[in-house]
Amino acid sequence: MREKLTSILSQYWGYSDFRPMQYEIISSVMSGRDTLALMPTGGGKSLTYQLPTLAQEGLCIVVTPLIALMKDQVDGLKRRGISAVAIHSGLSNQKIDRLLDNCAYGDVKFLYIAPERIDTPIFRVRARRMNVALIAVDEAHCISEWGYDFRPAYRHIVQLRELMPEVPVLALTASATDEVAEDIMSVLRFGEKHILRSSFARPNLRYVVRKTDDKEGMILNILDKVPGSGIIYTRRRKDAEVLAEWLVQQGVGASYYHGGLPSEERSIRQDEWVSGKVRVMVATNAFGMGIDKGDVRFVIHYSMSDTIESYYQEAGRAGRDGGRSYAVLLTQERDYELMRQRVENSFPPVEKVKKIYDQLCSFLMIANGDGKGCSYIFNIYDFCKKYGYFFHTEVLGAIELLERNEYLAYVEESDSPARLIFCVGRDDLYKVEFSKRTESVVLALLRLYNGLFTEFRPIDEMVLATMCNCTHAEVHESLKELWMRKIIRYVPTNHSPIIRMLEERLPLSDLYISPSTYTRRKEQIFRRLKAMAEYAESTDCCRSVMISRYLGDKNAQPCGCCDICLAAKRNAKSERAVADMVLEVLEEGECTLRQIVQRVTAPAESITEALYALAEAQKIVVGENSTFSILPDRGSEK
Repeated sequence: MREKLTSILSQYWGYSDFRPMQYEIISSVMSGRDTLALMPTGGGKSLTYQLPTLAQEGLCIVVTPLIALMKDQVDGLKRRGISAVAIHSGLSNQKIDRLLDNCAYGDVKFLYIAPERIDTPIFRVRARRMNVALIAVDEAHCISEWGYDFRPAYRHIVQLRELMPEVPVLALTASATDEVAEDIMSVLRFGEKHILRSSFARPNLRYVVRKTDDKEGMILNILDKVPGSGIIYTRRRKDAEVLAEWLVQQGVGASYYHGGLPSEERSIRQDEWVSGKVRVMVATNAFGMGIDKGDVRFVIHYSMSDTIESYYQEAGRAGRDGGRSYAVLLTQERDYELMRQRVENSFPPVEKVKKIYDQLCSFLMIANGDGKGCSYIFNIYDFCKKYGYFFHTEVLGAIELLERNEYLAYVEESDSPARLIFCVGRDDLYKVEFSKRTESVVLALLRLYNGLFTEFRPIDEMVLATMCNCTHAEVHESLKELWMRKIIRYVPTNHSPIIRMLEERLPLSDLYISPSTYTRRKEQIFRRLKAMAEYAESTDCCRSVMISRYLGDKNAQPCGCCDICLAAKRNAKSERAVADMVLEVLEEGECTLRQIVQRVTAPAESITEALYALAEAQKIVVGENSTFSILPDRGSEK
């Protein structure tokens, strides 16, 4: 089997052998075992489900949380000549229908799907007809209520198990504590507990913490010393914009990226950075997941992460090609207190949560007893402005608690397809004069879509462009013209966050927030934040060891290259040098402490420590008159 798998690996990816733990994971799932694989960021997780699927009949359903991640994976597989599709909210029902049919009857090998889609009737009906060889759950820590990035929609994955009880599951994550790992296996109903854990160490990645009151100056210093491209992470969108602009003023090729940018602009900025046109991307944590760029030489955290898990994920985007790279965390005295206050703000009192729920429903214009199953575009900035909330974290914290109690779902990354409805009757439409291009767009709409005269229907502007032999921008202009002439009502493709109501709007007396989702979650977040602070403050433990032990690797060994390991090496070298100088002085005869201090070029404290160490090692002896001399049979060991 290994020979066959190696042949496929070479054919499609050009590699001659597996990375550590890859073959063991592949063998496990091919034998039909449910498997939880814990692998470091950049460790080649995707190959562990792609290779076994290519080696056998059937397709692989891959559940993954981000649309951008799906698109990157599908594009990568298609470039290798492998059939893959992605189902997400940015597609029309017509296109989703066609893609799912292809999965049921065609030769599709990989179906990427967002967890929210699993619960839809259109998917469940088609899934029963599919020949599924493997279910892969990427970013599996999202399924655990006690994970650092819990997403309630991930709980729908268990429905796949009910539909396909014989199909093995491969759960993949780069960051899961022992508690989270146990929860993942329980929720996914593993036949038996089975974890394959790779080392979390990244030998080529140097972890560094710098405490400074001049973070901008430190960044310029790093950019001057470390060649190549990199990422600078900030917590706030505004910080990303301001810092990127400042770097450009300093002559650095920089851009910024955050979730508030339109999807097209995000794609352009990402492509410019990946291609090397831009050296530095200043971004919030919305950037980086799934990006295929191996030569990232540095990741700098301008703002401290809330958890070691998220820090490890983000820092791990450096050095995926195996070259020496740096993960630098910049801190100052106020950072921990600011983070602690931010976490406190994200847990408003239960009564405040209920108040925000009530305001949210009013903002979305949901009547009492209504709204269940409906989705609403949600602009948090407009909401906060209307109701006077200064801290967005307070509102987001309330929304997360409501989500955990299954009253609603908050989808931060959403691509809603364009929709339109004709405002004039079909007969009246033929009396209107159009330009040649606009007329072709109207005719294409009438041929492709039914029901446009009675209700809003989703449309695919790229399909229209292909059919009309014009560009996407020209289609958009034609639709805009029709809208301005009041011939259609047109809602362009939307990338705003969406709130989906899972229950009807309830009176506040019926709204119940579970104590476990509030109290235990708050305690857990503060434990994680404290662990991150300890990482940042540590001066005596290898940083790689701290991360690995936190993530469950009890056998982690010092990396030898982080700032703490290098400082220890320098200290040891310095101590040996002082001891050698002391021995050289004593070779000439016994001396008092004062005489040694006068003749050795080193701090008195270092000389005293060297004398204690040499005496303990039985290389020198202290005389009756508090003089020091070399033991006769030890001098040759200098």
